[in-house]
Amino acid sequence: MSSMESLAQLEVLCEKLYNSRDSAERAHAESTLKCFSENSEYISQCQYILDNASTPYALMLASSSLLKQVSDRSLSLQLRLDIRNYVINYLAARGPKLQNFVIVSLIQLVCRITKFGWFDDDRFRETVKEATDFLSLASQDHYFIGLKILNSLVMEMNQANTAMPMTLHRKTASSFKDQFLLQIFQISLTSLNQLKSEAPDDFRHVPLDLALKCLSFDFVGSPVDESSEEFGTVQLPASWRPLLQDPSTVQIFFDYYKVNDIRVSKEALECLVRLASVRRSIFTDDPARSQFLSHLMSGTKEILLTGQGLADHDNYHEFCRLLGRFKVNYQLSELASVEFYGEWIGLVAEFTTRSLLSWQWASNSVYYLLSLWSRLVTSVPYLKGETPSLLDDTVPKITEGFITSRINSVQAILADNSLENPLDSVEVLQDQLEFLPYLCRFKYQSSSLYIINIMEPLLQAYTERSRLPAPGDADELSVIEGQIAWMVHIIAAILKIRQTVGCSQESQELIDAELSARVLQLISIADTGLHAQRYQELSKQRLDRAILIFVQNFRRSYVGDQAMHSSKQLYARLSELLGLNDHLVLLNVIVGKIATNLKCYAECEDVIDHTLSLFLELASGYMTGKLLLKLESVKFIIANHSQENFPFLAEYSCSRSRTTFYYILGSLVFMEESPVKFRTFMEPLQRVSLTLEATADAAFRTDVAKRAFIGWMRDLRGIAMATNSRRTYGLLFDWLYPSRMQLLLRAISLWTDEPEVTTPLLKFMCEFVLNKAQRLTFDSSSPNGILLFREVSKIIVAYGSRILLLPNGTDIYGSKYKGIWISLTVLSRALCGNYVNFGVFELYGDRALADALDISLKMTLSIPLSDILAFRKIFDCFALSKWSPMYLSLPVSRCKCKLGSYFGYSKLSKAYFGYMEVLFNNHIRFVLNLDTNTFVHIVSSLESGLKGLDTAISTQCASAIDSLAAFYFNNVVAGDGPPSPASLNLTRHIGEFPSLFPQILKTLFEIILFEDAGNQWSLSRPILSLIMTSEQMFSDLRAHILASQPVDQQQRLSQCFDKLMADVNRNLEPKNRDRFTQNLTAFRHDFRLK
Repeated sequence: MSSMESLAQLEVLCEKLYNSRDSAERAHAESTLKCFSENSEYISQCQYILDNASTPYALMLASSSLLKQVSDRSLSLQLRLDIRNYVINYLAARGPKLQNFVIVSLIQLVCRITKFGWFDDDRFRETVKEATDFLSLASQDHYFIGLKILNSLVMEMNQANTAMPMTLHRKTASSFKDQFLLQIFQISLTSLNQLKSEAPDDFRHVPLDLALKCLSFDFVGSPVDESSEEFGTVQLPASWRPLLQDPSTVQIFFDYYKVNDIRVSKEALECLVRLASVRRSIFTDDPARSQFLSHLMSGTKEILLTGQGLADHDNYHEFCRLLGRFKVNYQLSELASVEFYGEWIGLVAEFTTRSLLSWQWASNSVYYLLSLWSRLVTSVPYLKGETPSLLDDTVPKITEGFITSRINSVQAILADNSLENPLDSVEVLQDQLEFLPYLCRFKYQSSSLYIINIMEPLLQAYTERSRLPAPGDADELSVIEGQIAWMVHIIAAILKIRQTVGCSQESQELIDAELSARVLQLISIADTGLHAQRYQELSKQRLDRAILIFVQNFRRSYVGDQAMHSSKQLYARLSELLGLNDHLVLLNVIVGKIATNLKCYAECEDVIDHTLSLFLELASGYMTGKLLLKLESVKFIIANHSQENFPFLAEYSCSRSRTTFYYILGSLVFMEESPVKFRTFMEPLQRVSLTLEATADAAFRTDVAKRAFIGWMRDLRGIAMATNSRRTYGLLFDWLYPSRMQLLLRAISLWTDEPEVTTPLLKFMCEFVLNKAQRLTFDSSSPNGILLFREVSKIIVAYGSRILLLPNGTDIYGSKYKGIWISLTVLSRALCGNYVNFGVFELYGDRALADALDISLKMTLSIPLSDILAFRKIFDCFALSKWSPMYLSLPVSRCKCKLGSYFGYSKLSKAYFGYMEVLFNNHIRFVLNLDTNTFVHIVSSLESGLKGLDTAISTQCASAIDSLAAFYFNNVVAGDGPPSPASLNLTRHIGEFPSLFPQILKTLFEIILFEDAGNQWSLSRPILSLIMTSEQMFSDLRAHILASQPVDQQQRLSQCFDKLMADVNRNLEPKNRDRFTQNLTAFRHDFRLK
């Protein structure tokens, strides 16, 4: 604290750090105080602050700084023990007088030290005993501090930490679970019983929260995903069995549910949800399991009867989750065998019906109730004996209640604009309709009649409105369309699931036909008369989206050769009702609707996307694609794909959809591989290109030319995506080269500063140079591969040389980085496409390759390495928010890293490291001829990439390093001829930076030994290559690693190193590499044993 005049000044700074609204003031305080969390010499100063400071913010600084220091795992064993003992005694002496957030931080510090030192010294494990000692003290405050220590310890042990390897975390958590978790859960139960009547409401949640943490523990190494509502089975150990068989265990949580405190009752229900999810096998006999189930059902029955607590939404939601768990973990026969099953199932049915009618309040909770009923009805065929399921009467009522509630919701939503419309969200619809098909098909005859009886009047009213000369009451028509949309969604959901429960498949097909006929009839009504003028209305758009989803589900079930032969009953009935006697006629209806949507929805991007998604599904199937080509409507689309016929192509907002549209059309055209048909198909695009070519440079910069070119590029990219064979690619290549390539070069030269233009152009080139399915295979006498690369080089050089001259804007990713990473991807794909002999360029003095490599390197070097590695900042930032005293009390919104930019920077990182892999593998001499500083910068970036969380990037970096080390070994260490210029350059680089290879080897060993890398095979390759470059380097690293380990382990670990190189020869032959990889796997396993 020498830099500060007094403790009072520090307290003022702490106050500013945590409370000031002035960002500059906070930044100054943060900069001044960060030394406490970064320098271990300040640990004693933190203790001084804890002993003498008077403000809670100063105490918070000291505590969180110690937490950060401990989390870095660089402190000595004795120092960590001293800190732990000091904080425990500090909490005992001063804990009751501290602010709660200071107590929480100090407890987290103790628990973090305990976890990190779990296997270092047994004294760290005494934290559980010391926490229980707090419970025996007379003060109630000490009692709750003890419970909070246990609570935080369970949470710390269960939560992975980026500073601890995952393997060590799981090993520590498993040891803690086996030794202490049951004891802690028993303490929570004891505390719950003691505090049931004594403690104030504010304290009752503490032992309840502890019990919940225990039940939520990761018992098998696959943690609960708290973001998911379906968290699976709780795998309690067998040692917990006596507690579960004790009726008081379940009863205490039902008792706490009755407490008026909402937080307490919600946590009690959460505990019950986990108890209901305990694995079945923990009970050794059926009577014990039945007794446990009976107790759970009895408690829920009482809640259903009284309705206590269900007026609170959180309680309501958790209670629905609890009911949903019954069928997940127990069989229908077990439920039915409970004495009061009949009363219980009746109450659940009534509760479900009321919930469905309260859709505005319980929309998210109904999911679990419907899940319960769907699982119940699917289990009926497996119900043995004479025990009645009592579902025959209840399930149809629930089905009707759901349908009625959706129909009624349309009018309510129209009257209240603040309500969200579920028809606008695909995810919400999917959740609400996921389980309905099982309920409908359980009693399909009665359910279908109910649906038809609702659908028929709506269709009749809709048909009558189409014949009116004027719209009339627009709200009334919107309600009709909304109600029909719900019915179409319901029918679509039913058709998605083909399950025979309760009736034969033939009878189900007939009912499917009856329901489908109503929707197919609707298709002809929706685009006629008055309705053909309403494409701008939201209700009409929702209806058409529903129709598209119906068609998608119907197609998957009933369109195609196999479906046609196995669904004769359905097509026979459709023939009787609508005259649709086979799927070719039906496809014609579907494609007609697709064409109508594409013609009429010029400005609704959502409907266009849904329509194209359906069209793509049809065109992607081999048989359905062949059938489509027989239809006149498809022939019309292929022959008339202009803006005049499909106005959405002229809408700038729908420009992204053009790529999908032309990908579909291209796929259909290429099915026949006819050059004449292809040239005819390309005539509209040819007219656009001729217009653009004839445009002067000044006019080329106008919005009209700009939009025309962007659309042209998106169209061509879609067609390029559709070329999946050598012949089809050749058709596009011959059309484009050489006459139209000059237009691309001109555009990227004139529009370099406009990402709206350069991005679609570069993305087209990215697709055009990709050698997927070996489509870029030219004749042996053809120069096309070389010519293509020369064009790529021209475009990359033109773009790169200009983009580097532009100033950095506020959105540097959008204005520069995005174009650069796409350019790197284009070049990477061209370099590794295996269709160019790159030696030709140097042989004949062609600068195409050299210029492309030079400008691409300049583009990569123009990006700071920190930005290339920005994909790691997001994770570091969240880790920092947990540990740093500077961020501990700040919301994530103040974080300097923006989540929205993560995905873009991630693409930049992948493109950069992918390009480096190609360079080092295929053009390493170019890298070695660079100046030393640039070379070292690039290699250091590869080492940074190894440390990233992205396995793909780590693998690319490992491959590049392997190529570099192998080149050094083969040409410098083991080379027997005159050294090449590249070898001399590499020797010079390593001579000026001798620590380069040792540092990379050290990093690789740290990843292998202390992290859970999913690409161990890839990492083993560069390790062997580096070891081969210098035995002394490996010996030094071995000595360094052994010196860092406990003395009693060094001999064993030395033997592990001996085994690592056993039977490994001094070469890089494939067999030798495989042997080393096997040894490395065994070495890693043996090294990590304690």
